[in-house]
Amino acid sequence: MTGQNDRKTRKNWVRYPLGALSGILAGFAALAVAELVSALVRPEAGPIVAVGGAAIDRTPPAVKDYAIRHFGTNDKLVLQLGILAVLALFAAVLGAFAVRHRRTGAAGVLLFGVIGGAAAVSRPDSTSMTDALPSVVGALCGAVLLYVLVGRLTATRPAPSAPDPQPDGIHSGTTDGAAAPAVPSRESGWDRRGFIVAATAAAAASAGAGALGRSLNSDRGQNAVASRDKLVLPAASSRARPVPAGARLRVPGISPFMTPNGDFYRVDTALVVPKVDATGWRLKIHGKGVTRPMTLTFDDLLRRDLIERNITLTCVSNEVGGPYVGNARWIGVRLADLLAECGVRPPSKGGRADQLVARSVDGMTIGSPVDDVMDGRDAMLAVGMNGRPLPFEHGFPVRMLVPGLYGYVSACKWIKDIELTTFDSYDPYWVKRKWARRAPIKTESRIDTPKPFARPKAGTVMVAGVAWAQHRGIDKVEVRVDDGRWQEARLAAEDTVDTWRQWSFPWQATSGGHTLTVRATDRTGRVQTAKRTETIPDGASGRHSVVVTVD
Repeated sequence: MTGQNDRKTRKNWVRYPLGALSGILAGFAALAVAELVSALVRPEAGPIVAVGGAAIDRTPPAVKDYAIRHFGTNDKLVLQLGILAVLALFAAVLGAFAVRHRRTGAAGVLLFGVIGGAAAVSRPDSTSMTDALPSVVGALCGAVLLYVLVGRLTATRPAPSAPDPQPDGIHSGTTDGAAAPAVPSRESGWDRRGFIVAATAAAAASAGAGALGRSLNSDRGQNAVASRDKLVLPAASSRARPVPAGARLRVPGISPFMTPNGDFYRVDTALVVPKVDATGWRLKIHGKGVTRPMTLTFDDLLRRDLIERNITLTCVSNEVGGPYVGNARWIGVRLADLLAECGVRPPSKGGRADQLVARSVDGMTIGSPVDDVMDGRDAMLAVGMNGRPLPFEHGFPVRMLVPGLYGYVSACKWIKDIELTTFDSYDPYWVKRKWARRAPIKTESRIDTPKPFARPKAGTVMVAGVAWAQHRGIDKVEVRVDDGRWQEARLAAEDTVDTWRQWSFPWQATSGGHTLTVRATDRTGRVQTAKRTETIPDGASGRHSVVVTVD
């Protein structure tokens, strides 16, 4: 009897891990069906993207900064993997719970669908309640699957039928010759074969649905890809001057003067890179002080006079010595000219608007000071980067950039709308999250070589790097070894005040451990401060140092 009880207990407990597996399969099915439905709605309505976007919107700035600092451009991948891991954990718990509470477990899957749907319709780029459909339909399918699979775990099997009576009056199990009656009964257990068949079929169907949805979503961007592939950028009417020969130092390990497109930093909140068809793109300019509102097509932009300029961009999330800075040759339309045609005047000349709010197709809003955009600097709506149409990751078909301002107040990618307003009446995305309204780029410098903890040989060691103070220009760079005096480095030739400058310093290295520190002075005479600050609210400050050991 004890053996039978032990076997029964083992049979009961094995259902819980199988219930957890059922929950994971149900979650997989929900995501796969949601992917398929999102192909009929729009890719950005998928639950992972919607929930991930909502998570980014609600994440404290310090946490975002931590993610960028530690994961770099992989921060979005880490977020998505984290969401999947959390969903898998909850799905497993719901599945195990459903073994005892079948309906409640299935209802829990539905609840996650409601949360995903709510996240989708709450996104800034959502324009319809249909954005909730992928999450809700996917969750409904997942709930049904969980209910079915758990049903296989709780089903009972029929017991073997009683044996037929033996002939000639010989009856098994009796003492009086009477035949034992065949009593129908059911044996406690679970439908192994039914569970395996259902689970295998569900996994295969889910994989197929997910693959089909991914394929359809990929196809949706083909028109955008085609519009970019066939684009030939017109020649600029105002060409960038040739880069001076002395602007590029031949020092191993130094950052190249022009950053290749594939190496240019990317920091934004888009979990799915928008792929916008240039043939259908429109830009609307409107708002306070706009006496002649304008709507432009991509061809309208290309028919205008284009300017070509070398401009260094910097992200406000760049820490001292960090990698989120790059220099490229941009081609586009001068933004001040467009605004002037619309009747816009800067506030310094009696204009009604002091803030330009740029809106992206993914709902991002970025606010720029109108005075800075219209003060004569080469603020532009860019259509090309390093001689090629903009990469999708960097804003194709059109992005905005303003030399001298951090990207979060100037560099709207995938732009679709420009509204003139005031700082008092509207806070854009990052300002709502406690970043500064105005953010001119700070004077900074970086040591590219030697790398931290390098072990150079004693003798002449070339210390080199880059310095930047966009729209002011770099006037001097100095290097200090340990606590010694500041020594002036050799500056490469200046391209423009809007680009970084390379620098080098031949150091007579002696054996032992040393700390190398760099500082820059901009054209206004401002020396790079030694005071360390975080990136929040208006960019990091401090001096970059590396520690090396000379052999």
